[in-house]
Amino acid sequence: MVNHLISLALRNRVLVLLLAAGLFGWGVYSLRRNPIDAIPDLSENQVIVFTEWSGRSPQVIEDQVTYPLVSNLQGVPKVKNIRGTSMFGMSFVYLLFEDDVDLYWARSRVLERLNYAQRLMPPQVTPTLGPDGTGVGHVLWYTLDAKDMDLGEQRALQDWYVKFALQTVPGVSEVASFGGFEKQYQINLDPTKLNYYRIPLQEVLRAVRANNNDVGGRKFELSDMGYIVRGLGYIRNIQDVENMPVGTFQSVPVRVKDVATVQMGGDLRLGIFDVDGQGEAVGGIVVMRYGENANQVIQAVKAKMTEVQKGLPPGVKFSLAYDRSTLIEKAIASIQGTLIEEMVVVSIIVLIFLFHWRSALIILVQMPLSIAIAFILLEAFHVSSNIMSLTGIALAIGVIVDDGIVVVENAYRHLAEAQAAEAAGLPPGAGTEAASLPAPAPAPTSRPTA
Repeated sequence: MVNHLISLALRNRVLVLLLAAGLFGWGVYSLRRNPIDAIPDLSENQVIVFTEWSGRSPQVIEDQVTYPLVSNLQGVPKVKNIRGTSMFGMSFVYLLFEDDVDLYWARSRVLERLNYAQRLMPPQVTPTLGPDGTGVGHVLWYTLDAKDMDLGEQRALQDWYVKFALQTVPGVSEVASFGGFEKQYQINLDPTKLNYYRIPLQEVLRAVRANNNDVGGRKFELSDMGYIVRGLGYIRNIQDVENMPVGTFQSVPVRVKDVATVQMGGDLRLGIFDVDGQGEAVGGIVVMRYGENANQVIQAVKAKMTEVQKGLPPGVKFSLAYDRSTLIEKAIASIQGTLIEEMVVVSIIVLIFLFHWRSALIILVQMPLSIAIAFILLEAFHVSSNIMSLTGIALAIGVIVDDGIVVVENAYRHLAEAQAAEAAGLPPGAGTEAASLPAPAPAPTSRPTA
């Protein structure tokens, strides 16, 4: 079988060369398409369901949120494991799928089941899906360098301008904000005044919630013209909150400022973000979408930052705290250098020991072609180009070189024996056959008789 393949290749050299060129071109195309990252993504094929219920203890969260969700998500197809975690005010459910399941197919199945499980949740509690990223998807961390701006203004700038702009970059799953103060209107009620005006706490909550929205009216005609009536009720400043009516006392309206004090403050913080011991900072974490090219996503985010920089207030600029593209570029450069060094060293060794440039040319052609085929397989099996996969290719070059040297040396020996036989006037293949035949047995000697 091997002899027939070799004979077929020798009779169709042009076809073999075209096939090798096609494989090499396909490998280059796969190399450009293959995702590039510094580290392999070995995380589970999972979907996260996040539920928030503020102010509830972990036991209440476990009984009324986590347990009903885990029980009703058991029937999702191709799920191999479900894990639930309950903490103060939050619940996390992790659904681990089989490795061959498409992530977005899994997310759609979970979303279908959540529509059914929603009826078991307490009022105003809505489970949501987590981002379509993984644990190694944090490809870029940045902070806002704003010396003349307080932390509350920086956080507002990050949440309402920078974050929305960076989330439009292709391949970005989420931009998570950190640091600073989240601005909010804080109403500090006085229990004594509530008791005096006989206004329950629930009535204050209902009044504040009802007075922070726009309401629609209807259209009426007057003097052959149509007018649309609507009410504008969104809160714009502290005075709007203070003047909200919460009830009446002896036919006199009672407003929020009569029973409470209103101030602008920050949300409760459970930690701070410090940069190099220089003080607190505000920034964001760019989370890459599952299966994307990390290097391309980082470069696209940096280009978007350049555009966003033009709209920032004077004196505000981006400062990168973590950039994986540096590690990616250094890892790729190291592997490329190793591959080039191996090719040069092998070629020199072949030239020295065989002293035949055609043999060295065969090795040089074999190595890049084998690497190109390796990238075709990486692309076919959805394996990214990272430190581990590229190092495996570099180590495999030794095996490729070994069999190439053995084959080339064997062919070189056969050619030398054929040339020696031709010089001796023997028919083709005679030298080889003579070398392979066993030596003749010595002729018997007769002993003289007396």
